Amino acid sequence: MKILLDFLPILLFFVAYKLQGIYVGTAVLMVATVIQMGIVYWLDKKLSAMHKATLALILVFGALTLALHDERFIKWKPTVLYTAMALALAVALWGYRRNFLKILLGSQLSLPDGVWTRLTIAWVIYCLFMAAINGYVAAFFSTDAWANFKLWGYAFPLVFIIGQGFYVARHLEDTTEPADNTPPGANGG
Repeated sequence: MKILLDFLPILLFFVAYKLQGIYVGTAVLMVATVIQMGIVYWLDKKLSAMHKATLALILVFGALTLALHDERFIKWKPTVLYTAMALALAVALWGYRRNFLKILLGSQLSLPDGVWTRLTIAWVIYCLFMAAINGYVAAFFSTDAWANFKLWGYAFPLVFIIGQGFYVARHLEDTTEPADNTPPGANGG
Protein backbone atom coordinates (compact mmCIF):
# COMPACT_ATOMS: atom_id res chain seq x y z
CA MET A 1 0.00 0.00 0.00
CA LYS A 2 2.80 2.44 0.90
CA ILE A 3 4.63 1.74 -2.39
CA LEU A 4 1.42 2.64 -4.24
CA LEU A 5 1.08 5.80 -2.15
CA ASP A 6 4.71 6.69 -2.94
CA PHE A 7 4.15 6.06 -6.66
CA LEU A 8 0.95 8.10 -6.96
CA PRO A 9 2.53 11.61 -7.16
CA ILE A 10 4.93 10.41 -9.87
CA LEU A 11 2.08 8.85 -11.83
CA LEU A 12 -0.04 12.01 -11.52
CA PHE A 13 2.95 14.13 -12.56
CA PHE A 14 3.48 11.93 -15.62
CA VAL A 15 -0.17 12.12 -16.70
CA ALA A 16 -0.33 15.90 -16.16
CA TYR A 17 2.98 16.34 -17.98
CA LYS A 18 1.79 14.32 -20.98
CA LEU A 19 -1.50 16.23 -21.12
CA GLN A 20 -0.42 19.78 -20.25
CA GLY A 21 3.38 20.02 -20.11
CA ILE A 22 6.12 20.30 -17.53
CA TYR A 23 4.77 23.28 -15.62
CA VAL A 24 1.30 21.85 -15.04
CA GLY A 25 2.96 18.52 -14.26
CA THR A 26 5.19 20.23 -11.69
CA ALA A 27 2.21 21.94 -10.03
CA VAL A 28 0.33 18.62 -9.93
CA LEU A 29 3.40 16.92 -8.42
CA MET A 30 3.60 19.56 -5.72
CA VAL A 31 -0.09 19.30 -4.81
CA ALA A 32 -0.07 15.48 -5.00
CA THR A 33 2.98 15.31 -2.72
CA VAL A 34 1.37 17.62 -0.14
CA ILE A 35 -1.75 15.40 -0.20
CA GLN A 36 0.41 12.26 -0.04
CA MET A 37 2.26 13.59 3.02
CA GLY A 38 -1.07 14.51 4.61
CA ILE A 39 -2.23 10.92 4.16
CA VAL A 40 1.05 9.55 5.51
CA TYR A 41 0.77 11.84 8.52
CA TRP A 42 -2.85 10.85 9.06
CA LEU A 43 -1.93 7.13 8.93
CA ASP A 44 1.33 7.22 10.92
CA LYS A 45 0.79 10.35 13.06
CA LYS A 46 4.26 11.52 11.96
CA LEU A 47 6.45 12.16 8.94
CA SER A 48 9.87 10.57 8.68
CA ALA A 49 12.93 12.69 7.96
CA MET A 50 12.87 11.26 4.43
CA HIS A 51 9.26 12.35 3.94
CA LYS A 52 10.05 15.85 5.21
CA ALA A 53 13.11 16.15 2.96
CA THR A 54 11.18 14.91 -0.07
CA LEU A 55 8.33 17.32 0.58
CA ALA A 56 10.67 20.26 1.12
CA LEU A 57 12.69 19.54 -2.02
CA ILE A 58 9.62 19.06 -4.19
CA LEU A 59 8.10 22.30 -2.94
CA VAL A 60 11.33 24.30 -3.25
CA PHE A 61 12.43 22.91 -6.63
CA GLY A 62 8.85 22.93 -7.91
CA ALA A 63 8.39 26.56 -6.87
CA LEU A 64 11.68 27.50 -8.56
CA THR A 65 10.59 25.65 -11.70
CA LEU A 66 7.29 27.49 -11.80
CA ALA A 67 8.53 30.93 -10.70
CA LEU A 68 11.54 31.01 -13.02
CA HIS A 69 9.83 29.01 -15.75
CA ASP A 70 12.89 26.73 -15.86
CA GLU A 71 12.33 22.97 -15.99
CA ARG A 72 15.89 22.20 -14.95
CA PHE A 73 15.03 22.66 -11.29
CA ILE A 74 12.39 19.93 -11.15
CA LYS A 75 14.53 17.64 -13.31
CA TRP A 76 17.51 17.92 -10.94
CA LYS A 77 15.49 17.54 -7.70
CA PRO A 78 15.88 13.72 -7.59
CA THR A 79 19.64 14.01 -8.04
CA VAL A 80 19.87 16.45 -5.14
CA LEU A 81 17.63 14.26 -2.94
CA TYR A 82 19.49 11.02 -3.66
CA THR A 83 22.89 12.68 -3.18
CA ALA A 84 21.78 14.17 0.13
CA MET A 85 20.50 10.77 1.29
CA ALA A 86 23.76 9.06 0.33
CA LEU A 87 25.81 11.72 2.08
CA ALA A 88 23.68 11.62 5.24
CA LEU A 89 23.93 7.82 5.48
CA ALA A 90 27.65 7.77 4.69
CA VAL A 91 28.64 10.60 7.04
CA ALA A 92 26.57 9.10 9.85
CA LEU A 93 28.04 5.63 9.34
CA TRP A 94 31.69 6.48 8.74
CA GLY A 95 31.99 9.92 10.32
CA TYR A 96 29.85 9.57 13.42
CA ARG A 97 29.76 5.74 13.71
CA ARG A 98 25.94 5.89 13.75
CA ASN A 99 23.75 3.72 11.56
CA PHE A 100 20.66 5.71 10.56
CA LEU A 101 18.92 2.65 9.08
CA LYS A 102 19.30 0.80 12.37
CA ILE A 103 18.14 3.87 14.30
CA LEU A 104 15.07 4.23 12.07
CA LEU A 105 14.17 0.56 11.63
CA GLY A 106 15.88 -1.23 14.53
CA SER A 107 12.70 -1.36 16.58
CA GLN A 108 10.93 -3.13 13.71
CA LEU A 109 13.71 -5.47 12.55
CA SER A 110 16.10 -7.49 14.67
CA LEU A 111 19.28 -7.82 12.62
CA PRO A 112 22.97 -8.30 13.47
CA ASP A 113 25.06 -5.12 13.37
CA GLY A 114 27.04 -6.35 10.35
CA VAL A 115 23.83 -6.73 8.37
CA TRP A 116 22.77 -3.20 9.30
CA THR A 117 26.15 -1.92 8.09
CA ARG A 118 25.88 -3.81 4.78
CA LEU A 119 22.32 -2.51 4.30
CA THR A 120 23.48 1.04 4.87
CA ILE A 121 26.36 0.65 2.42
CA ALA A 122 23.93 -0.82 -0.12
CA TRP A 123 21.65 2.21 0.36
CA VAL A 124 24.57 4.62 -0.09
CA ILE A 125 25.56 2.90 -3.35
CA TYR A 126 21.94 2.74 -4.53
CA CYS A 127 21.35 6.44 -3.79
CA LEU A 128 24.55 7.44 -5.60
CA PHE A 129 23.52 5.28 -8.58
CA MET A 130 20.06 6.86 -8.68
CA ALA A 131 21.54 10.37 -8.35
CA ALA A 132 23.95 9.68 -11.20
CA ILE A 133 21.41 8.11 -13.53
CA ASN A 134 18.86 10.88 -12.95
CA GLY A 135 21.56 13.51 -13.44
CA TYR A 136 22.65 11.85 -16.67
CA VAL A 137 19.10 11.67 -18.05
CA ALA A 138 18.31 15.24 -16.90
CA ALA A 139 21.49 16.61 -18.50
CA PHE A 140 21.64 14.72 -21.78
CA PHE A 141 18.07 13.82 -22.71
CA SER A 142 14.93 15.75 -23.55
CA THR A 143 12.37 16.63 -20.91
CA ASP A 144 10.04 14.09 -22.50
CA ALA A 145 12.66 11.34 -22.16
CA TRP A 146 13.32 12.43 -18.56
CA ALA A 147 9.58 12.27 -17.72
CA ASN A 148 9.37 8.79 -19.23
CA PHE A 149 12.42 7.79 -17.22
CA LYS A 150 10.77 9.10 -14.03
CA LEU A 151 7.78 6.83 -14.61
CA TRP A 152 9.49 3.70 -15.93
CA GLY A 153 12.59 4.26 -13.82
CA TYR A 154 10.41 3.52 -10.80
CA ALA A 155 11.40 -0.10 -11.47
CA PHE A 156 14.83 0.65 -9.93
CA PRO A 157 13.53 1.33 -6.41
CA LEU A 158 11.07 -1.57 -6.63
CA VAL A 159 13.80 -4.03 -7.60
CA PHE A 160 16.16 -2.62 -4.95
CA ILE A 161 13.57 -2.80 -2.17
CA ILE A 162 12.53 -6.33 -3.13
CA GLY A 163 16.19 -7.35 -3.15
CA GLN A 164 16.64 -5.76 0.27
CA GLY A 165 13.62 -7.71 1.51
CA PHE A 166 15.14 -11.02 0.40
CA TYR A 167 18.48 -10.09 1.98
CA VAL A 168 16.90 -9.01 5.27
CA ALA A 169 14.70 -12.12 5.42
CA ARG A 170 17.81 -14.33 5.41
CA HIS A 171 19.22 -12.50 8.42
CA LEU A 172 16.26 -11.86 10.65
CA GLU A 173 17.02 -13.07 14.15
CA ASP A 174 14.55 -15.60 15.48
CA THR A 175 12.57 -13.86 18.20
CA THR A 176 10.01 -16.59 18.78
CA GLU A 177 9.94 -18.48 22.04
CA PRO A 178 11.40 -21.99 21.87
CA ALA A 179 8.73 -24.64 21.75
CA ASP A 180 8.07 -26.45 25.00
CA ASN A 181 8.33 -30.10 23.98
CA THR A 182 7.82 -31.39 27.52
CA PRO A 183 5.09 -34.04 27.55
CA PRO A 184 1.96 -33.10 29.56
CA GLY A 185 2.30 -33.99 33.22
CA ALA A 186 6.08 -34.47 33.02
CA ASN A 187 6.82 -31.28 34.93
CA GLY A 188 4.77 -32.28 37.95
CA GLY A 189 1.64 -30.44 36.95
